[in-house]
Amino acid sequence: MVCAMKEYPKIIFMDLEGTLLKKEYKLDNGKVAPSAWTVLAKYLGEECYIEEEKTKEKWLKGEYSGYVEWMRDTINIHKKYNLKYDVFKRVIDSVEIKKGVRKSIDEFRSNGAITAIITGGFKALADRVQRELKIDHALCGCEYFFDDRTGYIEHFNLLPSDEKGKVDFMKLLLNEYKFGKKDCVFIGDGKNDVHLAKSVGLAIALDAQKELKEVSNIIIDQGPNKEDFYDVAIAIKNNFIV
Repeated sequence: MVCAMKEYPKIIFMDLEGTLLKKEYKLDNGKVAPSAWTVLAKYLGEECYIEEEKTKEKWLKGEYSGYVEWMRDTINIHKKYNLKYDVFKRVIDSVEIKKGVRKSIDEFRSNGAITAIITGGFKALADRVQRELKIDHALCGCEYFFDDRTGYIEHFNLLPSDEKGKVDFMKLLLNEYKFGKKDCVFIGDGKNDVHLAKSVGLAIALDAQKELKEVSNIIIDQGPNKEDFYDVAIAIKNNFIV
């Protein structure tokens, strides 16, 4: 299903992990798209990982009141297994930006498009990518504050920026810029992106879970070690009317 846009998109919304950043294929068990949340749990040990996986099952069964409650539960697991700043930073620094991302962002910018990341992940990771790529906006789920003396989690800030919450954040930017949904492109990879994909003019599923593919206009499957984000830029260029 292809949907040609009348002009180049005015704003391009992007998921972060598995979309702009290399996907952890070995951690994708079909529950939710793999992310730094799970990578951190793996770093903290198998018991921590098992507990984190159980939160995913609860989420998929609808046993949480919302995304914030799910994040709080996961944060308590991180605390239980003594997550410290040095481990957190090691994980954040280890995630690689995909091939072709920088070239694509430059092309988006040269065509006048505003760029925005919307992720249910960590602000530290979004900050790093936003700074490196000069992304216009980044909206994310969790910011950790670590104690300078002990290195352990001291506090955190949470925002409901996943599932339907992604659409709410999108609307904030659309209202600010006076854009309509038809002016937007979204690029993502997880089932948690379905609501946002259904709310834009052109949705692109990149190495995505099947639920997202089912509601997207363009599907790009590359697979491990074949990732090149510039295929997305080509797809966008090929799907607007000049």
